[in-house]
Amino acid sequence: MKESTINRKIQKLLTDNGAYVIKTIATNRAGVPDIIACLDGKFIAIEGKTATGVVSKLQEAHLRQIKAAGGVAIVAKSPDEVKSLLAKLKNTQ
Repeated sequence: MKESTINRKIQKLLTDNGAYVIKTIATNRAGVPDIIACLDGKFIAIEGKTATGVVSKLQEAHLRQIKAAGGVAIVAKSPDEVKSLLAKLKNTQ
């Protein structure tokens, strides 16, 4: 599955669960995660990758910064990983 397809499916999953979702296209900062969302007051950042995709050091740094600021940040290689994340987030409310 292409990265763009993975990202579209993740966006739909988040939207269907009531999240506010933005798909970043071009930003003023390289390495910003592909998908930014807010769900139940939680800031969520997702870097979508294919099964063989590699996260760059800059992308890793952004994900760490988001986590350090109290947000949720993951690399997702499938919508199922996001489903799992949403289930965990709902269980911690």
